[in-house]
Amino acid sequence: MTRTARELLETTAGELAPDPGANPLVPLIARGGADRSVLTALALEQRWVIPADRRAFLRLAERAGPEPAAYFTALAEGEALAAEHLRTFTAACGADEAHADAYTPLPGCQSYPAYVAWLALDAEPPDAVLALTANFSAWGGYCASIAEALRTHYGFGDEACAFFDFFAEPAPDLDRLAVQVVQTALDEGCLDENRAHRYARLLQAYEAQFWATLGEHA
Repeated sequence: MTRTARELLETTAGELAPDPGANPLVPLIARGGADRSVLTALALEQRWVIPADRRAFLRLAERAGPEPAAYFTALAEGEALAAEHLRTFTAACGADEAHADAYTPLPGCQSYPAYVAWLALDAEPPDAVLALTANFSAWGGYCASIAEALRTHYGFGDEACAFFDFFAEPAPDLDRLAVQVVQTALDEGCLDENRAHRYARLLQAYEAQFWATLGEHA
């Protein structure tokens, strides 16, 4: 039986969902056991990730047809908004601009945006849509846990938590765009499911490496 785009997206996300024990850092933050320096490092690493991902999404939009371009443009716009929220979170962590500018990012944390940049150059846009969408569910769940912990255990206000709230919230318009792109690609026979699945698996691996590296640093 032929799968619909939504079924394919949901199945891929489910197959690649990380093991609950694979990321010990987020549960540590969730129960208030992480030092505040870990939160600062998280903010400073994301200061490198967010603009890199935004540029990668814009590059994918340039290479894509109208439907995928709309999806990637929406992602880029989201990253721009997230960057504003990230400045507030970084400041709440006690890192001023001089501190942030002097920070040297950790290679293991930056492998994820480096791979997204590779996708921007080499992946077929519909394949990248499937891979990225499958990865976002795990990231959104982590952000929801961190946002709650920041309020409950670390005394952060709503403005300081907005970066994580933004990614934790459902994005129905973005989901709708992803379904449209994948469905069109399926209908036209231009989606390589195996290749997209490999891209998604690598994204999940680099996501796990981000948290593992940050945890080791802590």
